[in-house]
Amino acid sequence: MTKDNNRVMKHISVQRGQALVTLLFFVVIAMTIISAGVTMMIVNSVSGMKYQEGTVAYGVARSGVENAILRLLRDPSYTGETMTVGEGQAVVQVSGNGYPYTITSRGTVGDYTKRIQVTAQYDTDGALQIVSEQEIF
Repeated sequence: MTKDNNRVMKHISVQRGQALVTLLFFVVIAMTIISAGVTMMIVNSVSGMKYQEGTVAYGVARSGVENAILRLLRDPSYTGETMTVGEGQAVVQVSGNGYPYTITSRGTVGDYTKRIQVTAQYDTDGALQIVSEQEIF
C-alpha cells in the first residue's frame, strides 16, 4: 500500500470510531431521559394514591361526625362508637353535656388517618347547632 492509501484508511477508521462514540453518547442521553420520565411517572402515581387514601380517610371521619350528630339528636347521652365506613373505620367520641358537645371523629383508611373535631350545642329553641368544625392534625 502506498502512503496515500494508508492515510485514507486511517481517516475512514477515525470517522467510523467517531460515529460510534457519537451514537453511544446519544443512546446514553436517551436512556437517561427515558429513566427520568419513568421515575416521574412512578412518583406521581404513588403520590396520587396517597392523596386519594387521605381524601377517603377524611370522608370516613366526616361520616363519623354526621352519624354522631344524628345519634345525639335521638339520644343526648350518646358517647360515641367505632363504625365501619366503606374501606375505612371511624372512631367517634362525644364529650360534654350539650353546653357544648365536643365530637371527635378519627377516620382511618390503610395507613392514613384524618381527625375532625366539631363543637355543637343546643340553642334556645332546642335545635342542635354546629358551632365550629376543624380538622385536627
